[in-house]
Amino acid sequence: MASLILHYAPQSRSLGSLVLLEELGAPYDLHVMSLNDGDQRQPAYLAINPMGKVPAIVHNGALITEQAAIFIYLADLFAQAALAPAIDDPLRGPYLRWMVFYGSCFEPAVVDHSLQREPAPKRRSPYGSYDEVLAVVAAQLAKGPYLLGERFSAADVLWASALNWTTHFGVVPLLPAFKAYIDRVTSRPAYKQATAKDAELLARQEEGS
Repeated sequence: MASLILHYAPQSRSLGSLVLLEELGAPYDLHVMSLNDGDQRQPAYLAINPMGKVPAIVHNGALITEQAAIFIYLADLFAQAALAPAIDDPLRGPYLRWMVFYGSCFEPAVVDHSLQREPAPKRRSPYGSYDEVLAVVAAQLAKGPYLLGERFSAADVLWASALNWTTHFGVVPLLPAFKAYIDRVTSRPAYKQATAKDAELLARQEEGS
């Protein structure tokens, strides 16, 4: 048994963590749950992650939740895969910027927009405005091919997964820069392997329902 467990649900945001583990070539075990059956809200899982969310990982007894934290942790843990700039690399700061920008700006902006909620006044908003957030991301990706220029990193796994999901459901427009980026990352072998595994797990759950 691997010392790293990914708590996972098919057809959820936890797919990104699965893609990253495949990119890293890391050994892991999956604890698969069904969101439709409410497994994530059962006492057994709430004892692991009281927020009842996926993904979550446990490594050598330590619990890591929140996507950006999981990605930063895993990419540093499996440094041999070179998906995270080292601490003394000039790209380390920009890498961390994009990792944190996802959770602190993109997600709240997209949630407010999808629920048609008025954002807070600009000076009190954690992200400014939905349009500004998308413009900042699109401008960075237009420089391409990846968030850090020519260097592919774990940040790209996070962002391509998020953009693929949100554009699919129409809460984010499929801008040309987004489409080219999504196509570039989702065509990688690790992404294809992870999505095939996700589809297989979903099919098993549907057969058993």
